[in-house]
Amino acid sequence: MSGNIALLGADDPSPIVTKNPEGSSSFLLIGDHAGNRIPSVLGDMGLEPGERTRHIAWDIGVARLGELLSTALDAVFVQQVYSRLVIDCNRDPDAADAMPAVSDGTPVPANAALDETRRAARIAAIHTPYQTAIGAEIARRRAKGRPTILIALHSFTPVMRGYARPWQVGILYDDGDPTFAQALLTALRDEGDLTVGDNEPYRMDLIDYTIPRHAYPDRLPYAEIEVRQDLIDDEAGCRDWCDRLVRVLGAASIAMG
Repeated sequence: MSGNIALLGADDPSPIVTKNPEGSSSFLLIGDHAGNRIPSVLGDMGLEPGERTRHIAWDIGVARLGELLSTALDAVFVQQVYSRLVIDCNRDPDAADAMPAVSDGTPVPANAALDETRRAARIAAIHTPYQTAIGAEIARRRAKGRPTILIALHSFTPVMRGYARPWQVGILYDDGDPTFAQALLTALRDEGDLTVGDNEPYRMDLIDYTIPRHAYPDRLPYAEIEVRQDLIDDEAGCRDWCDRLVRVLGAASIAMG
């Protein structure tokens, strides 16, 4: 195929779902990997059904957790609904692992030999609209004089490459203004019943894309929250963690003054 490629057909949903768009909270919730849909033109990407529902395909639990938090906090939640195997919206779109040929040991046949035209189609259809939607929401709030605390919701697999991860939750931060993230880290530790990761199970670094793009330049307060997937893989777990996160986000806000 050559020329422009239409990645999304008439029956494919928009890549972006915004919950509670009129929410009044200063928190802006985002979900880079909230969904695991695959555009119909890509079929099953050469993957078995089980591979399309495990952690390599999306952040398990984040869509439901974000919906609950959006309601509980009266916060806007901007989520991206396509699989991170189609394109990872928390990566620079030009990075090799934005469309990985192998993920956690699993080959992704549809990504094995992508040419620039096919890569550009995924960027234009999914990555760019998602990042544009976040930027537009921040700009809208700024124009109204409303503060924004950017909260990226992610989840992580309990075991990775044979290593059982001990944390129930981690807070990721790096450059820009990490003050809110550090206050949130303290609030989670103060809960007393958690093993909390400080930039674990991943460091926020130059690999990350969304928070650095939208929070760092204007020094917006932010935090990236990683919740272990076995704790939010059902309704009860999502509700428990919603309650907890509402509590600690409030405590961090108070600590910030």
